[in-house]
Amino acid sequence: GSAGWRAFLRTNLTRGAAMRAETVALLGEGDRDPGGSSWRDIPLGETESGWVLDLPLTEPGCFRAKAYCVDPEGFQHWPAGEDASLSIHPDRLRTANTIYCAFPRMFGGAAARQVPELTGAIQTLDEAGYAVIPPSGRLRDLTAAVPHIFERLGSRILHLLPVGPVPTTYARMGRFGSPYAQLDLTAIDPALVDFDRRTTAEEQFRELTEAVHRRGGQVLLDILVNHTGWGSRLLENKPGWFRRNADGTFHSPGAWGTTWEDLVELDHGSPALWDVVARALLVWCGRGVDGFRCDAGYMVPLPAWQYITAKVHQAYPETVFLLEGLGGGWEATEALLTRGGMQWAYSELFQNHHPIEVAHYLDHCLRQGERTGLLVHYSETHDNLRLAGHGAAWSRQRNRLCALATQNGAFGFTAGVEWLATEKVDVHEARDLAWGAEPNLVEELAALNRLLAQHPCFFDGADIRRLSADDASVLALLRRSAEGLDTVLVLVNLDQDRPQACPLGVADWAALGESMLDLLGQPAPTARLLPGGDRELSLPPGACYCLAAHATPQGLAGDAYRQARAQAAWGLQALAAVHPAEALGSAPWRDLAERVASDPGAFLAALPYLDARLLRQDLLAALDAALAAQAFPQVTVWRVEDVRRVSLVAPRHWLLLQSSDPFDATLQSVDAPDLHLRSVAVHGGFIAAIPPSPARKGTATLIVRRHVAGTENLQADLLFLPEVPAPPRPVREGLALLTNGRGGMARLHANLGAIASKYDCLLGANLHPSAPSDRHVLAKRLRAWVNADGFITPLDGHNLVSFEGGPVARWVFRASAGDGRRVELCLEAEMPLDHNAVVLRWSRPANAGADTDLPVGLSVRITVRLDLEDRSFHGETRLDAATENHFLTHTKALPDHPGFRFEPAPDRHLEAWVEAGTYHPQPEACRG
Repeated sequence: GSAGWRAFLRTNLTRGAAMRAETVALLGEGDRDPGGSSWRDIPLGETESGWVLDLPLTEPGCFRAKAYCVDPEGFQHWPAGEDASLSIHPDRLRTANTIYCAFPRMFGGAAARQVPELTGAIQTLDEAGYAVIPPSGRLRDLTAAVPHIFERLGSRILHLLPVGPVPTTYARMGRFGSPYAQLDLTAIDPALVDFDRRTTAEEQFRELTEAVHRRGGQVLLDILVNHTGWGSRLLENKPGWFRRNADGTFHSPGAWGTTWEDLVELDHGSPALWDVVARALLVWCGRGVDGFRCDAGYMVPLPAWQYITAKVHQAYPETVFLLEGLGGGWEATEALLTRGGMQWAYSELFQNHHPIEVAHYLDHCLRQGERTGLLVHYSETHDNLRLAGHGAAWSRQRNRLCALATQNGAFGFTAGVEWLATEKVDVHEARDLAWGAEPNLVEELAALNRLLAQHPCFFDGADIRRLSADDASVLALLRRSAEGLDTVLVLVNLDQDRPQACPLGVADWAALGESMLDLLGQPAPTARLLPGGDRELSLPPGACYCLAAHATPQGLAGDAYRQARAQAAWGLQALAAVHPAEALGSAPWRDLAERVASDPGAFLAALPYLDARLLRQDLLAALDAALAAQAFPQVTVWRVEDVRRVSLVAPRHWLLLQSSDPFDATLQSVDAPDLHLRSVAVHGGFIAAIPPSPARKGTATLIVRRHVAGTENLQADLLFLPEVPAPPRPVREGLALLTNGRGGMARLHANLGAIASKYDCLLGANLHPSAPSDRHVLAKRLRAWVNADGFITPLDGHNLVSFEGGPVARWVFRASAGDGRRVELCLEAEMPLDHNAVVLRWSRPANAGADTDLPVGLSVRITVRLDLEDRSFHGETRLDAATENHFLTHTKALPDHPGFRFEPAPDRHLEAWVEAGTYHPQPEACRG
């Protein structure tokens, strides 16, 4: 019954750049209108059961889509309901999103620096109005801890609490002042910086981000978009951007019945404020920040976040935004994850404890994680009491629960958890991290991080099914990898006081096998056989297990999986840069990755030569055919050793960057926005690629940051060659030297009418009838003006298009005729043999009447002025009232088409002779 019907997907998928440009155009930036020009219709293919579309997702972002049908008469039929929202995450967020949250002021033994004996003296000073701020940890103290965080614990993301300056006197809360009372959007708190006389605060911050990147990690920075501290630069300069109470006072935000009195809340009614915030985030991205934790993000309206994230993603498309939505409704979180440009949000698992609460909340997380975006399980945040305050067993169990219940390995904890620190993190004070304490959870947390990073049951695409009942004391999660080759059973006894039993069906038991083992390194729980083949596992109080049939994964795992996925994503993005995404057929991602890894240069070289029909049917077959053809490779390779030369990039060529070390790169050019790239590992090194773009031309700067200790950033010059040579620039330099063969001469400049020497002249005659003698200057120079349809313009170097010095000197001018029109004129000058004369010929070219030329039938007239003299060639020009006005002017209509007024000669030239003592306009001598 579908005869004559068609189906389409209306979407902005594959149009991420246009979509972001539309959003940013809210402020009038760029030349796009925010009216939906990024939307398009993609035809769906018909099958027996309906219509389908297989579309590769080649760019991150928040997109929308809706399918509809068109009947044989051309009428559209739309299903009821909202558009589908699609949040596409960067490839690097697939796995091992393990987060270590750090408050820099607490590092370096900050708590131990406080001297109890000074408490009384400090209190006395406080009462007297003095500001006493004790020493705290600094950025370099945290940098020194990076090996512990990334190598010992195995975390992959460092989450920094805000690092901006805070109040020291006015509106300061606590001993330090809250980092959430930030006074500047881009500055760094001087209290976090070592005064070493060699480096700036920004450079010390970069030391931290570079130390993280060298270990393959990423940096998230806490940002404040809802408020600032009292006395902030923004409050002083833009008070109209802040909320006020009914009585006119500035408003302080709050949550959970608490008002944060050291803060003043922003009013996001002005898009100009959104732009200020977005530009501040771009500054932090330039300092090495990979993403942002958005404090109280649910309090900021959706349009503001849409603008901010779009602006950031224009320059850094893989930037991750983590929403702190605690205290807000789920509707706000859902909107920001699906339409606001964010990828992650805080999970609230940390505040669910009873079995039914845990079960229901995990169901919500697993459902929404697939539908909207990941909900990151922090076992403990800086807002909560320390887990270790209830004992080591409680902390161990809650950390394992949060880690083993994750999607894509999104698990975080706050500094000090590993040391069983019991003092709550107070952002106003220095608190003890219990650094180095025994006993601790360092090895347990490291084992959890390794498991999340290495085992495919904790990767993207893994199927997670809750086996336990809603109110069961033992939470049972069966996790199966996307390949289906690995299965693990997660068991958590939520009862801290009593052992509990967990039933396990015969089919699930068979997946684990009789020789099941615990991947956390514990003895497996005892199992009792039940009638029918089921089992019953006994768990001690608070116990957690991750049971599997094999000690090592059977499928692709760990870094090998991440590298292959990154190679496949790189290949798809390269394909989509040359061919429409809907023209790309499906391909096994591992096979695509292998073709990229084995020879990325050959891969790029094959892209322009792919057969379009075969490409849609069988992508790999099309790719292999193009690889075998070995056509001319339109690829320019840049290596580290090329840093000393200017590298030329031909039109339509890829620029392939290669290095033996991992790196980030930035391409800066005048004609296009900055391009930021991350390298991908391949056989023998690391690569990144810049696709061909007609918008990229001329000189550019390439900055390469290698993630290896002891290496400096590289800066190289590039030259992108144009598809068509640029038209010659106006030639204002040059000299014509004409002679008559018997001592006479003319010396004229390309800049018509210019005088640079006493020897410049239009006519220097040899007045002796038969022998050479000292020349005599009779005409100093020639000046000319064109009157094109009433617009008068001098003809000189400002509108000179080309110049040839001769022996027949030739000038070509292109002068304004008003309203964007132009008129092209040619002047030729020569000295006839044996004559003390200069012949000047004016003409219009045969192509007059082009789109930008003055139309046929409109008047073009030339006015010529000759400055006459009477002096020796070696003498100086002397002007007085008499000689200054001694010139002749001749004005004539320039012949072109029959509509021009020039009766004696209907050709295209006007010729005049300038001869010794006379000036002869000679229309009768016009030459064709």
